[in-house]
Amino acid sequence: MIYILIAIVCFIATLTGSICGMGGGIIIKPVLDSLGIMDAAVISFLSGCTVLAMSAYSVAEVRISKKSEIDPLVGTMLAIGATVGGILGKQLFNMIRASLSDTSLIKPIQAVCMLVLTLLCLIYSFMKSRVKPMKITNMPLSAVIGLLLGLISAFLGIGGGPVNVTILFLLFSMQPKEAAQNSLYIILFCQLFSLIWSLITHTVPAFSLMMLVLMAAAGIAGSIAGRLINRKIENGTVTILFRILMIVIIGINIYNIIR
Repeated sequence: MIYILIAIVCFIATLTGSICGMGGGIIIKPVLDSLGIMDAAVISFLSGCTVLAMSAYSVAEVRISKKSEIDPLVGTMLAIGATVGGILGKQLFNMIRASLSDTSLIKPIQAVCMLVLTLLCLIYSFMKSRVKPMKITNMPLSAVIGLLLGLISAFLGIGGGPVNVTILFLLFSMQPKEAAQNSLYIILFCQLFSLIWSLITHTVPAFSLMMLVLMAAAGIAGSIAGRLINRKIENGTVTILFRILMIVIIGINIYNIIR
């Protein structure tokens, strides 16, 4: 029963995530935390692998269909920076986890961080019409911004979530659908090299192979459904869905903190 529940969570998370450019980890991570069935390190790893599978499909699909809105210069520099940031975020997670006498404390720490970031993103989504976005074209600065995004994403085990999309709105003047595609492109690089780094450093936690295959398959299925829906909806609908997800995620994280 628990396997079916997790598959449903991964499908819904990656479906909505692929539409909004949030990867899906921002939903998968706190939901699995709330179930209390796995260690934080295992949840972060499996969530990251699920997000990697869905983002790989999404990026490949828009490339093949020639409907890509990924900025080849800015998007790639952000992705390169996120790759480095992802490795640093993974190391930060392992350091903090090793320093805690009770490793269960890592979950509420991550929940508080996610709650603050999600609240800020939600507030900005309602105020963005009053805030004049920037249009950064400086490549080194883009790489530094990508590094910070990758660090946050890997430490929290969320793939990128609303932070990527909000930064792409605010600092790069991207529209919702454009931001969604570029966010998934960044997430792909960040999660891929984060996984490679875990393998190189032998920091992959013990996990169920069946669970990994199930979550990855559900992630790809969610991505396929999300891409089909994304083609048929307007930017305004993407924004509304983004806000609804933020409210749901805030509620889940508040529950996890209290629990």
